[in-house]
Amino acid sequence: MVTMAGWAFWLASVGACLVVAAPVLYRVGVVPLGPALLAVPLGILFALVALSLSTTVLLTGRPTPGGRVRVVAMVPVAALTGFVPLLMVLPGIRAPAIHDITTDTSTPPQFDAIVPLRSGAPNSLEYDAESVGVQREAYPGLRTLVVAQSPERTVALSQDVALELGWDVVAVDPVAGRLEASDTTFWFGFTDDIVVRVRGVSDGSEVDLRSTSRVGVGDLGANAARIRAFLDRLSKAVER
Repeated sequence: MVTMAGWAFWLASVGACLVVAAPVLYRVGVVPLGPALLAVPLGILFALVALSLSTTVLLTGRPTPGGRVRVVAMVPVAALTGFVPLLMVLPGIRAPAIHDITTDTSTPPQFDAIVPLRSGAPNSLEYDAESVGVQREAYPGLRTLVVAQSPERTVALSQDVALELGWDVVAVDPVAGRLEASDTTFWFGFTDDIVVRVRGVSDGSEVDLRSTSRVGVGDLGANAARIRAFLDRLSKAVER
């Protein structure tokens, strides 16, 4: 007969395996995205149940010395497995189910060098005009940045910022005023693509960005956060 301590141990072990292994197996192409995404919340659920059982055993139960050691060992494992992924996801849980974000919803920047790299990607690069209202409501602060620098200088600064953020810069065209890059997410290794457009104006340059995911309906707010981080760093770089 499996004791409560035994259930806690096995649930914590299986939960940790699911949460850790599913993204890794997806990244190496062993497990499709659907099952991998399903495995993670299941693993989190197992871990939280294991944490609850472990706490109950330690507070009210009388496990054998060996059982107590296993339960105590599983408490941090279950806590990390259950809460760390939740803390990573919760900030974007209210984000709308869109994955193509831009500072210019009227004439969004267009990709060029990135296009062949997205061959076979589930998401298209065709901008969905129906998402404009949703984006404006969710991210009202995303807008064109005007800097008091020439377009050429702004493109150069944009490249510096992209590299600082760890982006993989794919192409830089100072004449066209365009920088294209990709960014890979930490957990599942999703690749998102970014284009920076720089246009000269009377008092300097206008900078617009577009960040879009290759897979997924929603992005948990990742693309908007990426654009904010870039604009914030570029603003500081211009002031230096």
